[in-house]
This record gives sequence, structure tokens and C-alpha cells, in this order.
Amino acid sequence: MNKTVQKKASPPADQQTAVISYQPTPQEVNAIESFREIRKKRPPAPRMKKIEAPGNTIIDVDHSNPPVGYALLYNSLATTSKDFADGVLSQLGNICPEGDGMSLDGLNFALAVIDGIRPQDQLETLLVTQMAAVHCATMKMASRLVRAENMFQRDHAELSLNRFTRTFAAQLEALKKYRSTGQQTVKVEHVHVNEGGQAIIGTIDRSKAPGEGE
Repeated sequence: MNKTVQKKASPPADQQTAVISYQPTPQEVNAIESFREIRKKRPPAPRMKKIEAPGNTIIDVDHSNPPVGYALLYNSLATTSKDFADGVLSQLGNICPEGDGMSLDGLNFALAVIDGIRPQDQLETLLVTQMAAVHCATMKMASRLVRAENMFQRDHAELSLNRFTRTFAAQLEALKKYRSTGQQTVKVEHVHVNEGGQAIIGTIDRSKAPGEGE
């Protein structure tokens, strides 16, 4: 059987010339250099692919060298556990549906979200995974709100959207608080100054022993 090969059409000659002769602006050059520096410092984000098998669909790392690909994946998820990584991938797949299956684009987007936040341990990975799930649900509700056809649909979508956005903000605050472990912050709610007393407004350094310094 002869195999038909479809050749991608080349752009017109005038467009090719325009691309070759284009000179980036100084701002564009800076942006390109900045992008290259970031890529040098950060490993590439892992991607997943679907492998169709008889009666089953396998999700595998999309890399020419699978061991290297899984090392990138584990690094992105801040883990060395295969069971943990498999669990996160399975959970992400469940929140990225497409028909009766899983949306590969949705899964890779969620992985990119996690990779961009750079979790430092498995606990952060779990929290960031939830943030990715809440974000996807938020966008889904936003889409439903725009497409609402009656008051009931609009009210339901608006209520859910507000809940998801508040949840995401709370998750972000929780992540910041967890990452700032060890930094103590003293919040003064009320200041009472008795007659003849003095109120000091400023920063008090508790690292000095009593009597040292001013």
C-alpha cells in the first residue's frame, strides 16, 4: 500500500524575506536574552504524552530519554517517590477531562502551573496541585457565567466563581505562610499608654540582650 505523505506548505517568498530581514528592537533583544538566561538556570518543564494500547491508554513522560524525563518530572514535583508522582498525575488527570477521557493539554497545563510555582517539598506539591485544580474550576465557572442563558445559571456560576477565587487566594496565602516558616511577625492590635507613660513606635530588635544598645 502506498503511503501518502502530506507536505506542509511553505509561506510565500515575501513572508520568508520579511522574517529573515526583521531586526528586533532593543526591548525585544532584552526580552530574548532574559528568556535565555532563565532557560539556562531552570530545567525544562516535563510534559506527558498518551500512548494508546489495546483497551487502555497509558500516560508516559514525553522525552526522548524516559529516565531523564522522569527525573525532570520528579524534580518538578519535589519528590523522589514514584508512588507520589503517579498519584499526583492520576489526580491531575481526573480534573482535566475531555469527553470520556483525559485532556492531555489540560494535564500538561496543570504540570506547567506546578513547575512554575516550584514547590520545595511534597506538602507544597499537594497544595500547589490543589491550586491548579481550583484554578481550572474557576475558569470553568467563569466560562459558564459568560454563557449563562438564564438567571439560575448566572447565579449558580457567579456563586461558584466567587467561592473558587476566594479559595485560591486563601491557598496562595497558605503557601506564602508555609514558606515563611521561621520568620516571626508580631502584630499589635491595641496600644494602651497610661498617664505619664511613653509609647514607642518602631522596630524593636529582640536579638540583643537586655541592656545592650539603645
